[in-house]
Amino acid sequence: MNWRHFIILLQKEFLLEFRQRYAISGIVLYVFSMIFVVYIASAKADISPKIWNVLFWLVVLFASINAVVKSFVQESGARQLYYYQLAEPVMLLLSKIVYNTLLLMVLSCLSFVTYSVVAGNPVKDAGLFWLTLLLGSLGFSIAFTFISSIAAKANNSATLMAILSFPVILPILLTLTNLSKFALGLMPPLATYDRDIINLLAIDGILVTLTFVLFPFIWKD
Repeated sequence: MNWRHFIILLQKEFLLEFRQRYAISGIVLYVFSMIFVVYIASAKADISPKIWNVLFWLVVLFASINAVVKSFVQESGARQLYYYQLAEPVMLLLSKIVYNTLLLMVLSCLSFVTYSVVAGNPVKDAGLFWLTLLLGSLGFSIAFTFISSIAAKANNSATLMAILSFPVILPILLTLTNLSKFALGLMPPLATYDRDIINLLAIDGILVTLTFVLFPFIWKD
């Protein structure tokens, strides 16, 4: 594997994002809009930590979908053929996963800060909560990047991505919400979150293994 190609491809992802500022601006506006809707809906009532937890991950989930769906869909067939001739498929996929993980982590942090201003901050264990955000960003990035590569081959890519992503994302989302309950102090004192972290790492490991095994075949199609 040529790691020089990985660095170049990763730089390319950042350059494209800065050239198309309207894309990231639209995602940020989407996050603020969802949080504003939560603020309007809860203006006369306090949001309990349980509701806070569910709404927060829904905001992060839909922001992640909008951020990662363009990974392969926005690239034309001619550009993909150009990448195919120059770089290994594993390096191309790895660069997109790393970039999307960083992007989702930034969006998650932005969502948390904005959401905390609107709905309060019930987090008790900040370290565990930020670890959950990191693992969630990694899991969403792996899943949505791979699904985006499949959906890009279809005509109705947005619909296909929504259908394919649901069974993959559901166990990740359930594990994240359960793990963040510990960070919010919603679980019994004697309960431990080690199993949830192991489950989340196992899901990420299975996804990344399947992704790197199957993507070269999809890329050649």
